[in-house]
Amino acid sequence: MTKTILVVEDEPIIRMNAVAMIEDAGFVVIEASNADDAILHLEARPEIRVIFSDIEMPGSMDGLKLIHLVRRRWPPVILILASGRVSPLVDDMPSETVFLKKPYGQDDLLKVLASVH
Repeated sequence: MTKTILVVEDEPIIRMNAVAMIEDAGFVVIEASNADDAILHLEARPEIRVIFSDIEMPGSMDGLKLIHLVRRRWPPVILILASGRVSPLVDDMPSETVFLKKPYGQDDLLKVLASVH
């Protein structure tokens, strides 16, 4: 079964590139431009198994707050967090969260996705 991945990224070009890389690897991708949209998708789409989110986003919550909420409400969802400016401490992230430093290449992203299967 193909995993469905929710990509949460406010920068359209970065989101488009991430979606293309993940789709090219054979995954189903849903896009959200902020945490509020991500939560709506999670509530409506129970097949989402992975969240790949940027940390710094406008809106009611950033990516770090989003993944904490996801861990509480949807515990089995796999969490991947990315940032080019912020490097969160392991203690700041929910358990079993993978951090990916930007800029990342397709190989880096696919390696992370393969490690969380």
